[in-house]
Amino acid sequence: MVLELFLDRYSPPCRAIYIFTRKNSIPFEMRPVELAQGEHLKPEFLKVNPLEKVPALRGGDFLVAESESSSEGWELDQGAALGLKLGASEWKGPVDAVQLQQLLGKLTPALQHLDQEVLAARPFLATEQVSLTDLMAFTELMQPTAVGCDLFQDWSWLAVWRACVEATLGLELVQEAHRC
Repeated sequence: MVLELFLDRYSPPCRAIYIFTRKNSIPFEMRPVELAQGEHLKPEFLKVNPLEKVPALRGGDFLVAESESSSEGWELDQGAALGLKLGASEWKGPVDAVQLQQLLGKLTPALQHLDQEVLAARPFLATEQVSLTDLMAFTELMQPTAVGCDLFQDWSWLAVWRACVEATLGLELVQEAHRC
């Protein structure tokens, strides 16, 4: 039985699942689903997830599919609780200066909390090593780089955390996952 991953790597949760499976050497067949092209609405994908969401995993008759209620489990609450759920659509280019300031204004309290309270006290978000919580937050915080905005540059502990996450995962895998 081959595990199939239905992903749109533009989506931060999809990138986190992609990184997790690759880093843990879990064999899978990638089934790209381009949300921007409406592929999640096509009948063949609706057989995988009638709720029209990615990521989704299928292995034979076993299926785990994203839904509004299950997304909290995928995110493991840390990123969402800290206000990091940015939404990929908000960071699709081009973003003008006014939009950028509005988006950063929404994010600043969460970044400040992460930098000065969470990561100043420990190396990773949930444990002493990279966890799925780190992957979910990392992929969300990397999303703005697609429009040339480096959220890490002004936050010293966030920058250290990013470097540790990238070192643990391997820069090649991080770059591969973020090539959309």
